[in-house]
Parts: sequence; structure tokens; C-alpha cells
Amino acid sequence: MHNKAERLKKVKAVKQAAVAPEIAHRVPPGQTVTERFPILHEGDVPEYDLSTWSLRIFGEVEEERSFSFDELLALPQTTSICDIHCVTRWSKLDTEWVGVRFIDLLPLLGVKPEAKYVMIHADEDYDTNLPLEDMLREEVLLAHRFDGEPLTDKHGWPMRLLVPHLYFWKSAKWIRGIEFMKEDRPGFWERNGFHNYADPFLEQRFTSEEDEMPEDEWMKKEFD
Repeated sequence: MHNKAERLKKVKAVKQAAVAPEIAHRVPPGQTVTERFPILHEGDVPEYDLSTWSLRIFGEVEEERSFSFDELLALPQTTSICDIHCVTRWSKLDTEWVGVRFIDLLPLLGVKPEAKYVMIHADEDYDTNLPLEDMLREEVLLAHRFDGEPLTDKHGWPMRLLVPHLYFWKSAKWIRGIEFMKEDRPGFWERNGFHNYADPFLEQRFTSEEDEMPEDEWMKKEFD
């Protein structure tokens, strides 16, 4: 994955497609709107047995615990319709997701007051960091359904994070753990030159302004 990060940073961007005026306010700079749902990941797609799958909660909490998939499904479920924006320059509007809002899960976790950040741990050997404050937004979900159907394997089944106000690498697929932290530390892509926060409307793609992202990178990928 490190080699991919280096390659992406070195490829020069090309001119983006025009965005219709009526949706321009919803589309961050440098993005192209698509009906596709590109599939981007490194490594193999994990396979799971839901009878043994769990989500681990640890770090700055009163007591470490795990949730089974059924336990998460027993919590209040929320439907969220939102726009999503990938760092590889595609945006998909009005996507529909179902899952557990993080703010509904939080009261069950015993999070210590000193916790200010989270690290999302996911298969395969992936992690990404976020401020806890960002996780508290209404639209942030632990999502298990997309467009009326269970997530497909390649889109993160059985559960992925949805953080639509940030570039989509923060919405980790195949989540397995949430670590609460006193201090921030970078996740995988953040350690490899991608921006620590990742606001798409500020084009926070990389830590260096010298790096770019080609507009057509996502068009070379498999998609639904």
C-alpha cells in the first residue's frame, strides 16, 4: 500500500469534468460526480463468519468490551442520505446508508473524559484516525446496508464506518475496532503522506502542496 501512496502523489492531475450549476455547491473542488460506486482497496477482501465477528472497543474507556454483529443490529438503526467524496476525485451524491449512529453507540462505551481522538481499526491491517468531535456528527454511522441492500464484500461487509464530511478513506471498510485516544496519531494513509484531517471542500488530500491526484485514477478501478 505504501507504493500506491507514492505513485498517487506523483501523478499529475488533469482537468476535471464540468459540474452542473444546480449541484455545484455540493461538489468539492477537483471532484467529478459519478453514478458509479468505485471499489478501491488494497489487499484481499476479508471473509467473515458473523457468529464470530466482533467490534472491539478499547483504549481510553472504563472497560474494554466487544459487540457482536447481532448486538449492533439490536441498537436503534438510522437511515442516512448523504454525498460522499473520494480523494481519488469522484463524488457520489444522495447515497443511502443504514446503520448505527456513533452518537447512539457512545453512551454504551464508558469513554473517559480525556479521550479526544479515535483510531478506527479495520481489516486488512488498516487504520485511520479522526477527532472524536467529528465522530459525534449526526450523519456518522457504523453502516451495514447501502442502497437498500446489505453491504457487498468489496464495499466493507459486514460493517464499515461512514464519515461523509471527510474524504472517503476515513470511512474505513471492514471495521473491527474503535480505539479511544488522549492524543492524535496518524493512521495508514496519514502515515504515507495523506492529509491528517481530510476536508474535501478544502482539498486536504496530502500533507504537501506539491503532491497531486489524477482526476481519472478512480475510472481505472472496478465499480458497481
